[in-house]
Amino acid sequence: MSLSQQTHQQQTESHLTLADKVLVQLQNSIIKGEIAAGSKINEQAIAKQFGISRGPAREALHTLERQLLIIRAPHVGARIARLTVNELNELYALRSTLESMACELAAIHISAQQLQQLATLIQYQQHALQNDDFDFQQQGDIDFHYQIIHASGNQHLRRTLIDGLYHLLRMYRYQCSSGIKPTQAIAEHQQIYTAIANADGELAGLLMRRHIERGRQKAVLRLQQIEPFTSAQL
Repeated sequence: MSLSQQTHQQQTESHLTLADKVLVQLQNSIIKGEIAAGSKINEQAIAKQFGISRGPAREALHTLERQLLIIRAPHVGARIARLTVNELNELYALRSTLESMACELAAIHISAQQLQQLATLIQYQQHALQNDDFDFQQQGDIDFHYQIIHASGNQHLRRTLIDGLYHLLRMYRYQCSSGIKPTQAIAEHQQIYTAIANADGELAGLLMRRHIERGRQKAVLRLQQIEPFTSAQL
């Protein structure tokens, strides 16, 4: 992570409440697989672990449930979401359609400042690749998609993807792509950026669809290797 990104993250975290910080920690632990898929989670255990009252712990659980990171079932309680190939395929199909639309809109609405930020991010990604900084997979890559979604100017897209689906998508991407050198992904980012910069929304949308489809195929292959293990954890 670059110095500017670290500074931004520190400034953002300094404005979070204690309950928000607990939520972020839980999100990251689930996304990275540090909390096993299918394991039980409850407000009492969260409150004890983080030294907070039951109210904020309950709020965190409700937020994680809305983000689909935990699943609540009758007579069972809340459990960490389990990765499955079927769900991965459904999520990526929806993501492909919505992010393709975001590209088409960004080609029309992106500001000069947003375009420069996107160019700077790609430069950071290329530098990270040269230095074997695989943190790009979970930081720079996600930022690239976030920036395009914001540049689309469509608040419904932003809420659906960033506030809704993207936490679960991050879990799939993190656990199914960790350690893979993203040479091709960065090259595809550059192509998408160029199409948006040239105001060619149709091409940008097509390139994004192909980019997400390649990511889906790689994620499926990896998940097929680990899915029996995650299933055994239930």
